[in-house]
Amino acid sequence: MAVPGPAPRAGARPKLDLQFLQRFLQIQKVLFPFWSSQNALMFLTLLCVALLEQLVIYQVGLIPSQYYGVLGNKDLDGFKTLTFLAVVLIVLNSMLKSFDQFICNLLYVSWRKDLTEHLHHLYFRGRVYYTLNVLRDDVDNPTGWLGPVSIFGYFILGTIVNKILMGPIVVKLVQQEKLEGDFRFKHMQIRVNAEPAAFFRAGHVEHMRTNRRLQTLLQTQRELMSKELWLYIGVNTFDYLGSILSYVVIAIPIFSGVYGDLSPTELSTLVSKNAFVCIYLISCFTRLIDLSTTLSDVAGYTHRIGELQETLLDMSLKSQDGELVDESEWDLDRAPGWPAAEPTDTAFLLERVFISAPSSNKPLIKDLSLKISEGQSLLITGNTGTGKTSLLRVLGGLWASTRGSVQMLTDFGPHGVLFLPQKPFFTDGTLREQVIYPLKEIYPDSGSTDDERIMRFLELAGLSSLVARTEGLDQQVDWNWYDVLSPGEMQRLSFARLFYLQPKYAVLDEATSALTEEVESELYRIGQQLGMTFISVGHRHSLVKFHSLVLKLCGEGRWELTRIKVE
Repeated sequence: MAVPGPAPRAGARPKLDLQFLQRFLQIQKVLFPFWSSQNALMFLTLLCVALLEQLVIYQVGLIPSQYYGVLGNKDLDGFKTLTFLAVVLIVLNSMLKSFDQFICNLLYVSWRKDLTEHLHHLYFRGRVYYTLNVLRDDVDNPTGWLGPVSIFGYFILGTIVNKILMGPIVVKLVQQEKLEGDFRFKHMQIRVNAEPAAFFRAGHVEHMRTNRRLQTLLQTQRELMSKELWLYIGVNTFDYLGSILSYVVIAIPIFSGVYGDLSPTELSTLVSKNAFVCIYLISCFTRLIDLSTTLSDVAGYTHRIGELQETLLDMSLKSQDGELVDESEWDLDRAPGWPAAEPTDTAFLLERVFISAPSSNKPLIKDLSLKISEGQSLLITGNTGTGKTSLLRVLGGLWASTRGSVQMLTDFGPHGVLFLPQKPFFTDGTLREQVIYPLKEIYPDSGSTDDERIMRFLELAGLSSLVARTEGLDQQVDWNWYDVLSPGEMQRLSFARLFYLQPKYAVLDEATSALTEEVESELYRIGQQLGMTFISVGHRHSLVKFHSLVLKLCGEGRWELTRIKVE
């Protein structure tokens, strides 16, 4: 239903203001729910590692000045001791830096998991995902050849080692990118098909399927980061060992007497060309300057996530208060064939109903009173734009009537009401999952009986060949169902789903428009044999014989209701 919400200011730009701080703190409550949470402990560990890393870096920065002394005094024993200490500190520093990066990556995955699941919880509550996507529009060098050859050989060695370490990472990285695409596609699938999914009351099952893709993606990211840890260690070790390579190279001619005529001061000047501290200080100052760009990015991301969270919270609260839609969801654990909780012979009762589009005050239907009962199938006809699908949206609880009373007296689901939207909806999954949708599981007590029912209904819908194409009911497919099925096959598969779920009332919005009249008649006849009462939107005269009443929408709010004479 159209619920006005707090719209953001047009053209508002993210700023480092009080609103940014408030949104940032709200996000922190999700990321750090309590002090002993996994995220909080990892963050404290990261702080400790970072502090220890800076302490080691400081000690490494003192090494060049110590080299000046031992090399200036030609102290071979002191040089050996200092070089050993330098290697130990550098390896320790590379380990700390690598674990720093590793913990940061783990925090990223954990934060993404918590924040995404939090937003999923709000997004899939009730029909919030439908309202947000459809009804809201407010929410983007020294000495000749020795030095060059030594350094060249060193980096050749480093390249080979890093190449070996990168091998398994490339494969996992490709897998991660594919899963990233799958996860984004899943959200786009819900966005594009929000209305059909809402008609199916599929919020809960889509919530589970989306989280399942998220968990697969996050697991792959964890595996990738575990492999990257060794690459980090290799890269960082070679980076820092490179800082003392110049000292090792220059030590060879010094101790062999090449520079015997130089004073200690001249030797210190020569050695200082490879000083580490200055390079590191320049790097640190550069990173400080770069933080201004990072901070602006953080502000933008915080505003975007915060705005989405505020909108979802507002819509979820209104949904709970009954302002959005009622909470008549599918009982996803009730298999077809189970008795309905409270059987009734009336599906809908409308009393003096006025219907307008949420963004318009122009009435599509005026003063409509109607009772839809079992055995009294209703055919809704009329020209384009007269409100046929809009009436179904009101019946389905997606829109609110502007005036009058709309009562739904039968539950959604098996032995209740089922909507087949104008645009067929297929989720990701196997052929079985398409047929039983939106029921979430295969019922263990059904076994082969359930397989036989599915096969029978696929055959009745004219889709026996589809089982061979998918290599079975439970074979995972890597294609998009919309890409491999023709419009007619999609409508046939929707009817196979209808037959499997066997509702008492089937609401069909031009559900046979891509089929021939012969196929259409056969599918309606099977539905009648299964005891269904139809509420159909259609234009073909061939549909009349399957209905008892015709509601003709004439435009400008006018309508005519006539009973079909049985010949």
